[in-house]
Amino acid sequence: MTRMRHSLATATAALMLLRASQVLAGVPYPTASTPKAADLGSTAAVEGDAAITVTVVLKLHDAEGAREKLKALTTPGNAAFHQFLTPQQFRDSFGPSSDDAEVVAASLRGLGLSVSSATSTTLRVTASPTALEHAFQTSLHTFSVPAYDHHAGYSYHAPLAPVTLPSAAAGLVHAVLGLDTMPHLRPHLHALASKGTPAPTVQPASAGTTIGNLPGQLTVADYAQHYNVTPLYSKGVTGHGRTLGIVTFAALTPSDAFAYWTAVGLNVDKNRLKIVNVDGGPGAPSDASGSSETSLDVEQSGGVAPGAKIVVYQAPNTNQAFVDAFAAAIDSNEAQTLSVSWGSWEWYNNLENSPVSDPSTGKTVGILQAIDELFLQAALQGQTLFASSGDAGAYDANDGTDNNGNPLTPPDYSLALSVDSPASDPYITAAGGTTLAGTQTYTVTGKPNFVVKIAQERVWSWDYLVGLCQELGADPISCGIFPVGSGGGVSIEYRTPFYQVGLAGVQKSQPGQSFVDDLTVPPTTIYTLPARFAGRNVPDISANADPDTGYEIYYTSDVSGFQILTFYGGTSFVAPQLNGTTALLGEYLHDRLGLLNIPLYQLARNGGYSSRKPPLRAITQGNNDFYLGSSGYNPAAGLGVLDVSNLADALAAGQP
Repeated sequence: MTRMRHSLATATAALMLLRASQVLAGVPYPTASTPKAADLGSTAAVEGDAAITVTVVLKLHDAEGAREKLKALTTPGNAAFHQFLTPQQFRDSFGPSSDDAEVVAASLRGLGLSVSSATSTTLRVTASPTALEHAFQTSLHTFSVPAYDHHAGYSYHAPLAPVTLPSAAAGLVHAVLGLDTMPHLRPHLHALASKGTPAPTVQPASAGTTIGNLPGQLTVADYAQHYNVTPLYSKGVTGHGRTLGIVTFAALTPSDAFAYWTAVGLNVDKNRLKIVNVDGGPGAPSDASGSSETSLDVEQSGGVAPGAKIVVYQAPNTNQAFVDAFAAAIDSNEAQTLSVSWGSWEWYNNLENSPVSDPSTGKTVGILQAIDELFLQAALQGQTLFASSGDAGAYDANDGTDNNGNPLTPPDYSLALSVDSPASDPYITAAGGTTLAGTQTYTVTGKPNFVVKIAQERVWSWDYLVGLCQELGADPISCGIFPVGSGGGVSIEYRTPFYQVGLAGVQKSQPGQSFVDDLTVPPTTIYTLPARFAGRNVPDISANADPDTGYEIYYTSDVSGFQILTFYGGTSFVAPQLNGTTALLGEYLHDRLGLLNIPLYQLARNGGYSSRKPPLRAITQGNNDFYLGSSGYNPAAGLGVLDVSNLADALAAGQP
């Protein structure tokens, strides 16, 4: 008994140190280097009576009515076209009723929990670990991840069994979030292949190229030239009067963004940036937590729309904070456009121990439903949302490592066609990736240069580097080029949305897809994906995301100080670029755009590729390691890429 008490005291002291370190730096997001967490035991025993706050997400009282309202708001000629709702109008028409909210609150208060209203659809519930365990009929344990590399250790708590709600509240709640605080979201920022492939020298396709800087050192000016944004600038459109929102899970160093904008010649308002810390914020900026992601999000969105204001909603890397950050951004309705460049395989969101199950599958889907209804609210308010589609090509489930640091790729795990959340939600625009045309030259020691000629912009994957890896004596996985590319495929959580139904190129899920742990004996099937499921296809629209034809980031590292990073890419760049682009479109049209997917797919069906001034350009070449580019829609590059000036005119022509 004495030895046990000593161990518990040591664990508690270690936990206090870990918490102190979290105040100084953000919690690391999971990577191949993350050590396995140690179970310290009961949270009540380790942390005592320290209060824990969770988020209870309430169901809309008329979700179907809200979906029908969205169709009316987005149908040209309808009397309700673009008569977007205020948050209060949304609450009054579709939100959880005050009676329902009080039923949930009263049932939880009756169990000794403190309850308050947070946003239109969420309650904030606070109590000791013991009280939460009793109320939700589960057991909470605390886990510790030790310090590694330059990263501080950290702790999190998680329930050991699914949550149970009081019977009076169960039918009114989507999810209880915050009992599990393990970080799992990953930024979709990608550097050059790190396992042997040398950095390329890249030349644009021709002297008439639409970029000014060399690939690998591109800026927002190059994005604007290549995708024909510059005619809007010539008309004085800079995003003035618009507000961009960035949702992120690592802290920003604001001077990075201002240094970037100054370096590319932009004159911006020194007071344009506002930071909102959600759930206490993510801690201080750090490499390990992913602060470079936040820097590029703000630099890119604010650089494309230099006249816009920016609100950064930065939160801890948890499912709870993900919902809380979006709920705050949507409920405030301050930003007309929002983007997020973090995510994870959509099925992982079923691991929150939600109290809600899908009656047809038995899966827990609470957070997915909560996200879906939040994004629906944003669309009804005219807010336009963007999410990076991921950087693992068609195999999002195989991105990253397991809890023991093993890569989620063969031979350790089977490949499974899968997509990223939140990009898979139908009420957000999923941003995919391309590779720009040009000649890439790689210097291989003791061998002739390896030269790749890309004739036209194509879907981003690194299949074109297979020959280089062979020269280096490596297979694609060990070489770091697979699975890598434009995230895309078919959701197995959300059905095909109305704007994709019947469109050529939209696919159903493939048969024979199982995610299997081959490290166990016998192998363990983690999840078998449904075959031929008519699911939401991603991405919706794409832009350059290949690090080999990529961008600069201005970033202050907590390890090595300020630096200018080059040859960076990932769909992380595309989501904020589209965020800034939509701010320009909003100023040009003197309107909010709402869910951009609806007009984009309408254009695709009605001459968007072939009109005199086509707003869409199909990406016909390349693949994302499974799905192929094509002359129309495909689950690799989506609808293709934008001609922004032509899109602005097409949208203006479609106004009633």
